Amino acid sequence: MRKIQNVLILGLLILITFSCSEDVLDDINKNVNDPTDVASNLIISDVLTRTAFTITGSDLAFYSSVYIEHNVGVWNQSYNAEIRTGEPVSSTTYNNSWNSIYRNLSDIKLIINKCSEGGSEDGNYHTLGIAQAMNAYTLAILTDLMGDVPWTEALQPGVIFTPKLDKQEELYTEIFQLLDASIENLQKTTLFPSLGAQDFIYAGNAQKWLKFAYGLKARYTMRLSHRTPAYADVIALANQSFASAADECKYTYNAATTYSPFYRFFTDRDYFGASQSLADKLSERNDPRDTIFWKTHPAAGEFEFAPNGTPSQVQGRYAISAISTPTAPTFLLSYHEIEFLKAEAYVRSNDLDAAKTALSNAISAAFQKVNIGLSSAAAETYFNDQVLPKFNAKPLEEVMNQKYIAFFEEEAVEAYNDYRRLVAMGNNVIELANPFNSNNNFPQRFTYGASDVTTNANVRDAYGDGTYVFSEKVWWAGGTR
Repeated sequence: MRKIQNVLILGLLILITFSCSEDVLDDINKNVNDPTDVASNLIISDVLTRTAFTITGSDLAFYSSVYIEHNVGVWNQSYNAEIRTGEPVSSTTYNNSWNSIYRNLSDIKLIINKCSEGGSEDGNYHTLGIAQAMNAYTLAILTDLMGDVPWTEALQPGVIFTPKLDKQEELYTEIFQLLDASIENLQKTTLFPSLGAQDFIYAGNAQKWLKFAYGLKARYTMRLSHRTPAYADVIALANQSFASAADECKYTYNAATTYSPFYRFFTDRDYFGASQSLADKLSERNDPRDTIFWKTHPAAGEFEFAPNGTPSQVQGRYAISAISTPTAPTFLLSYHEIEFLKAEAYVRSNDLDAAKTALSNAISAAFQKVNIGLSSAAAETYFNDQVLPKFNAKPLEEVMNQKYIAFFEEEAVEAYNDYRRLVAMGNNVIELANPFNSNNNFPQRFTYGASDVTTNANVRDAYGDGTYVFSEKVWWAGGTR
């Protein structure tokens, strides 16, 4: 009897198994940890985190800080960059950042497609506007550093395998179109809930993202001032952007599960020494930040600055940054940058009184950054005693040097962009000390990533042997590509 029961049970199981529909089997075979369709509110979280840690606060910033002399490279790859050997021309140098940028652009494209007309989240205007602003921001970083890059034919896997390079001038047209669309969408009434906690920067506050988009337009309008100066537009756009540091676009870290990229770079690599040329600028101005910016290396017996271009390749000797704290934020766009943009625009428009006000606001905000910790009163004293005399003698020079100092160290990429633009405009007002620069070895741009140099003939032809980085300026700095 037991045998008969077992046979009947086995037959029933077989019948059930073969009765399962294909849909049930498909569900069983699905990998729930690798979904094929993800909501835009989840994708945007990844975009913001990746932007902060692997694009803005990445090798792009670390190498910029060496070229612009915020730091001195004293070990390994950073030392090679300091003495202009290998790293500046190698396609592997920025490959991780190159890949992260295109991954970001791909994810942003998904969000825009979902939230645009006809998409699965049609009417999700605020998320669409945020994605468009982040698209403009990411694309600008890419072209500001690399020049002509694949864009219109990029991000089409299986369709176009070797996308062409688009001209930087055309890319900037696209950047401004994205920002205009962002500004329009962020002012609409959305049909979807706020991003809330999924937005790690503004918690879904559309008005603050709107200020960010206007601020980016001000930044990029100034970026093109060598080609198409429009200083009144810079001021008008900046006035619609951040009104205080409470508005600024920054990614913060908790020092428990997340850490500032520059802090991680020191603890993991220890490749930087304190820059003598930056210290000289602070000393010349009796700037109180000269006792805050640096500290003795934990392994060193005494404090020593690293000479720009001629350091010993050694760890544990030179002083290091004291503001590379675990919680130092990553700035996508700061309030002090907005005020510095206004100050420069006012100077170039010969409105020096307005320039002084904007410059004072910028310095005060920079003094009060979380990892600086000086007071507004200290900023006012410094401005009146040290800055004003220099401003009255050479207004543009002092505005740009104050901006350069304030950007140490989280905003090194923007300092690098400013320097190249100023030189192109004939305003070489920020003095760099690395002797290699006088031998035409200042990197005018960054190389393309190895992943495309090795697979895309269009990129490979533009890259050549990599030495073009010393001679070919990007379009907005007077070059052709």
